[in-house]
Amino acid sequence: MLILDDVGMRKLTATEAQDLCEILEERSFGKSTVFTTQLPLEHWAEVIADPVIADAIRDRLQHTALILTITGESYRGVKARKLAARSKDR
Repeated sequence: MLILDDVGMRKLTATEAQDLCEILEERSFGKSTVFTTQLPLEHWAEVIADPVIADAIRDRLQHTALILTITGESYRGVKARKLAARSKDR
């Protein structure tokens, strides 16, 4: 299993986008790949400059992915508030 965390945090270079496309192609048959991202799939073109590669990546993911959408407040925000509350209690 390959896990790619926080995909879309920054724009991919042309080389990185091409490499990702090739990795997905190689792994498309019987190999698990997990992406974590805060960027919905329909917005990936915003971080992949080449529209052809962006479409190829989205196409490979859209038709084979199981997408789990988690909603709610960021865990980091909850944790920061708990730490701040503990600091005030001291």
